[in-house]
Amino acid sequence: MPRGSQKASPWYPEMIEVSGVHKTFYLGDSAVHALDNIDLRIEQGDYLSVMGPSGSGKSTLLNMLGLLDRPDDGSYYLNGVDTMSLDENERAQVRREQIGFVFQSYHLIPRLTAQENIELPLMLAGVAARERHAQVGEILDKLGISQRAHHLPNQLSGGERQRVAIGRSIVMKPSLLLADEPTGNLDTRSGHEVTEILEQLNREGITLMIVTHDQNLGDRARRHIRMVDGAISSDHIHDATERQVAAD
Repeated sequence: MPRGSQKASPWYPEMIEVSGVHKTFYLGDSAVHALDNIDLRIEQGDYLSVMGPSGSGKSTLLNMLGLLDRPDDGSYYLNGVDTMSLDENERAQVRREQIGFVFQSYHLIPRLTAQENIELPLMLAGVAARERHAQVGEILDKLGISQRAHHLPNQLSGGERQRVAIGRSIVMKPSLLLADEPTGNLDTRSGHEVTEILEQLNREGITLMIVTHDQNLGDRARRHIRMVDGAISSDHIHDATERQVAAD
């Protein structure tokens, strides 16, 4: 964890504390308020979905929480650290060590096998080869794709590619997993299997945020956030009965 520039959060131990966040993009002379005064608290181990129409700010929020983008104003504490005070190298370190990403289009490296794609973050982190291979082997087994370990992405089905992408996202043991339309390119069966994997990871303690247009997927989460015009229009807890109906 980056040191020196850390500033303790007044709300810790919540995992995520966002207050008064704004983000504006300019298209010619027009200002687009992608995030408009966002306040958000997320506890460790939560499972939430973010929904809303296209252009409502869902992906911008995910990118900001994932330290892929900086807000123009406001505060964002992650695990007690003031991320606004971090330089780019420190932000990259936090992303690498604490945050996993799963995207609709997988973003696998075509020339690397499934095993090598999952292993890549460990290589970049300088983990020894024997330890890398052991960790990746466990993940391949966990995701049910050990038999596809030496296949390239173009030799895998969509569901298998997304499993590889999930494996890559969790190999560094992050505390936060951000998924942007994780089932958007999958058929119904593969989408259900990927959803089950993500939910199992959440049950094991990873905080899970899913951005989706799929109402059925969104309804499975414990907590629902809806965004409109860059603002959070609703934020409520789905009780266990509602979640069971959605899962069935």
